[in-house]
Amino acid sequence: MSSSSNASIAKKARTKAEADFTTWLMMAKLGGFDDLPSNAQSFLTNYRARLETMSEAESTALAVREVYSVYYCEMGGVGAAPEPKARTPTTEGKVVRIQRRPKPQPGLSAARHSTRPMIQKSLPALLIFASIVALIVAYRFLTQ
Repeated sequence: MSSSSNASIAKKARTKAEADFTTWLMMAKLGGFDDLPSNAQSFLTNYRARLETMSEAESTALAVREVYSVYYCEMGGVGAAPEPKARTPTTEGKVVRIQRRPKPQPGLSAARHSTRPMIQKSLPALLIFASIVALIVAYRFLTQ
């Protein structure tokens, strides 16, 4: 099996492990521990035991690493699961601006129909406003 195939399997296994562990942890916190599969229960039991000796972040990272190793083998990865590259938080202390595509310049044909987009945009707002007014009138009528 090629190295790129193992890298692809590793990436999928890592993503699945992170998602599954987070889901299991949330289900356990909401009282659904008994509904989880037995392997999930054992991972969470080990996670909880480690919380007594290490921080939550360290215990979570170790638990995700364990789940990742199991998933890597199950998905057909060859050998030991490769160590994932450290993820660096990209938004910590920084502001990320979402860039929007520039709007196309209106041409002559758009100038002829310039009122139509405005009507389409204001129609939902008008309907919402009318619905709110109707609800207020109905509430006052029923409470009197």
